[in-house]
Amino acid sequence: MRDLFEGLLTYDNRGAIIPGAAESWAISADALTYTFRLRPDGRWSNGEPVEASAFVYALRRILKPETAAKYAEVLYPLRNAAALNRGEAPPEALGVSAPDPRTLVISLDKPTPYLLELLTHQTALPVHQRSLERYGDAFTRPGNLISNGAYALRALVPNDRITLARNPHHYAAAEIGIAEVAFIPTPDLAGAVRRFAAGELDSLADLPGDQMASLRRRFGDQVVLGPALGLYALAVNTRKAPFDDLRVRRALSLVIDRAYLAEALWGGTMSPAFSLCPPGLDNYRDPPETAGRTGLPIDHEAEARRLLQEAGFGPGRPLRVEYRFNTTDNNRNTAIAIAEMWRDLGIETRFIYTDAKTHFAHLRDGGDFDVARMSWIADYADPQNFLFLLRSGNDGLNPGRYANPDYDRLLDAAAGERDVAARAGLLARAEAILMRDLPWIPVMHTRSKALISPRLHGFHPNLRNVAPTRFLRLDA
Repeated sequence: MRDLFEGLLTYDNRGAIIPGAAESWAISADALTYTFRLRPDGRWSNGEPVEASAFVYALRRILKPETAAKYAEVLYPLRNAAALNRGEAPPEALGVSAPDPRTLVISLDKPTPYLLELLTHQTALPVHQRSLERYGDAFTRPGNLISNGAYALRALVPNDRITLARNPHHYAAAEIGIAEVAFIPTPDLAGAVRRFAAGELDSLADLPGDQMASLRRRFGDQVVLGPALGLYALAVNTRKAPFDDLRVRRALSLVIDRAYLAEALWGGTMSPAFSLCPPGLDNYRDPPETAGRTGLPIDHEAEARRLLQEAGFGPGRPLRVEYRFNTTDNNRNTAIAIAEMWRDLGIETRFIYTDAKTHFAHLRDGGDFDVARMSWIADYADPQNFLFLLRSGNDGLNPGRYANPDYDRLLDAAAGERDVAARAGLLARAEAILMRDLPWIPVMHTRSKALISPRLHGFHPNLRNVAPTRFLRLDA
């Protein structure tokens, strides 16, 4: 998507936001109106000019209820977007207009400091209206798809590869060094590593975490790790005794050896997490943390035992925990390791594991659980995209039905705050409540992990884990 299409803004290969289809923009004094000037040389892959009306059409289309776009909520900061998506307002009410072919005006309901990054997201990409209307659902097929990015779709073979070719009409076509790129699905990571070693793949965007030590020995600095916008956590069912007891949740968290999990089990492809938000986010500060960072987990055992005893558990009455997770080797090993850490407190753990689809559907639909593995990859580098998960009523992503009015009020106040520093303070106070209440126990923050061939140049690890092909070079 990032190679095929270009939003008003886009990313370079260091994760920086740069001009895309828009060459410039201006923001009103109240931060509620953004005016974008489209570049004069923007072209679709068929040579037609990219005009502001394409963005108006695409944004209205994705928010229409009949489109049923699961990611439509990403665009809710746009004026009347939520109402349109719920069928309560017509498409024309959306806060987006095109006064002329090169000018796009976006109006917001509330100040949104991360709006520019939001406009790099796939939900904000333009759509070629005539081809969609001509081909309907088949508009994305090779030969039908008209895109405005650095590459155009050449071929798509299910379960084999998607092949893109340089778009000769792109404004930066002369600077694009790689003429053709193939995206190859690699569900078998061990097999993908063998293909990389044989020279069939120039980059591999995921690696088997349990093989990191041997991968480093074999490939040296071709193994590239970097930061990422991801969280590995344990959701706790706060609507169910005894897990509605804060003392129980704190005890469970205190004895988890996060450093061991991240380094020994995940081969350094994770980092220990004591906060919901990872460090380094835009529009934020160092995130507040839950207890346990200092010292070793064994140093916290006495406190954890005291908390469990106060909650009514101990010798003769052990705490019993049902731990749900989706099945992968790493998730299974993590669950076993955490259960061993809890066993030192006399906690008895029983596992329930299913495939990912079943696991997350069970949680989303309100199924019963005690503790469950959760994961989240943010869509943009702002704390709001992590903290919204635990807002009251967000049942699909908040399976434990955590609800705290003070937390919700802080999120609401932050949503209306125009001063970025003041907003960061409000969000930090909100996260501090989460780290006190622990409806989710943060365990690890994800890291990007890749194999990069020595003949591929221009790849730079970055928080957003982006590497558009137009910025890469490949030795002959």
